[in-house]
Amino acid sequence: GWDDPRMPTIAGMRRRGYPAAAIVDFCRGVGLTKRDNVIEIERLEYHVRQELNRTAPRAMAVLDPLKVVITNYPEGQVEKLITINNPEDPEAGEREIPFSREIYIEREDFKTEAPGRKYFRMAPGRNVRLKSAYILHCESYDTDPETGEVTTVYCTYYPDSKSGEDTSGVKAKGTLHWVSIAQAKQAEVRLYDRLFTDPVPTSHEDKDFLEFFNHDSLQTLTVYVEPALAEVEPGRQFQFMRIGYFVSDPDGKSGKPVFNQTVSLKDSYRP
Repeated sequence: GWDDPRMPTIAGMRRRGYPAAAIVDFCRGVGLTKRDNVIEIERLEYHVRQELNRTAPRAMAVLDPLKVVITNYPEGQVEKLITINNPEDPEAGEREIPFSREIYIEREDFKTEAPGRKYFRMAPGRNVRLKSAYILHCESYDTDPETGEVTTVYCTYYPDSKSGEDTSGVKAKGTLHWVSIAQAKQAEVRLYDRLFTDPVPTSHEDKDFLEFFNHDSLQTLTVYVEPALAEVEPGRQFQFMRIGYFVSDPDGKSGKPVFNQTVSLKDSYRP
């Protein structure tokens, strides 16, 4: 329909989470002209990204989960940790997030061997910090005997390395987002690519514009999010830390939220 988040309509942009202020900034930046022009979509996305960086509260979501067991953390213990909602907006306040012995991290944040000295994510023998939590030391991992895929990672934590209260003296250059497995909620995430494979699909006189339809323009994932996101109302905008900006969709239900990707976290484009 006209409100499909991939459509360049006002309804589509609203459902995709484009803030009105960002669209106004985009129009001001482009200005007026008497000639027909094609403006890069990246320019609009730049303004959306700038606005959401200032206004969107941060949240943690894991799109491709890998289980991590913290072997020296007490079984059954659940700790409430404090994290800020938006470092760009001090008035946004703080929230609590649960932490426990078993967590999910992004699969891409773990390597069985560190690729080099500049690799700061998780690997055996390496230290890494969990956002607003503790520093972990990676010890070992399990793999699926048939596929060789890593199934579980085992770590220890430094009890005196808690964020904001760190007295451990341990250095960790990388910081990962995560969710506690026991308290995490499942959600649907919709990732979007360009609707057409050609930036101007109607410019080909000998071809129907539908020939350029991008059949991979929508990808749907089942992900895990922090529990505070389970009951959000439609239209709430968030930055999923280290991933991008997302908005809650009207298709979501209580306990089963749906999030549309608005824009990526970063892009090299500058107006």
